[in-house]
This record gives sequence, C-alpha cells and structure tokens, in this order.
Amino acid sequence: MVNYDRKKVILTKRLEELERRLHGIEETLEETPPKDFEDFAAEQEETEVLEHLGTAGQHEIAMIRAALNRIEKGTYGHCQSCGEMIDEERLSVLPETPICKSCAKAAA
Repeated sequence: MVNYDRKKVILTKRLEELERRLHGIEETLEETPPKDFEDFAAEQEETEVLEHLGTAGQHEIAMIRAALNRIEKGTYGHCQSCGEMIDEERLSVLPETPICKSCAKAAA
C-alpha cells in the first residue's frame, strides 16, 4: 500500500528544492555580462548550461505538481495510461511518475 502522506512530503521537499535552484539560476542569468570577449564567451557557455538546467527543472516541477494534484484527487499511484496501479518500487524511485513501468516501456 502506498503511503500517500510520505510521498506528499517527499514531493513537496523536492519541489521546494527545485524552486530554490531555479530562483538561483534566474538570478545568475540576470547578471550583467562581462565586457571582455573571452569572459563573454565563457559566460555564454555557462548561460546555455543554466538555461538547460532551468528547463529540466521546470519540467520536473510540473511533474511534481501534477503528482501532488493526483494525491489530492485520490488518483495517485494509478497509471494515467492504463489505469492499473503503479508498482511501489517504481514510485519509490520516481514518485512523480504518472505511468506504470509497462506503459513507460511501450511509450519508449
């Protein structure tokens, strides 16, 4: 049996952590770029990495919010594709996952 309260705590903590990181990324991206060309080139590379991390973080935040919403609705742990229960082991590794292992394999 899935412990929904425990999953909610885990998901909420991860959400808070991601939001802090994204805020830090946003602050870094808003800094004034250096005037020196070499420094500017290095800064551009860092900017691209930060933007990628920010995009990945935003995706994970959306997944976590959707999982928290499913907990509130009472549908958490049910595969959004086939309706079967998602294995507890899978939920332990990917608490935000909306689909079971079989559906994930089929979608790959």
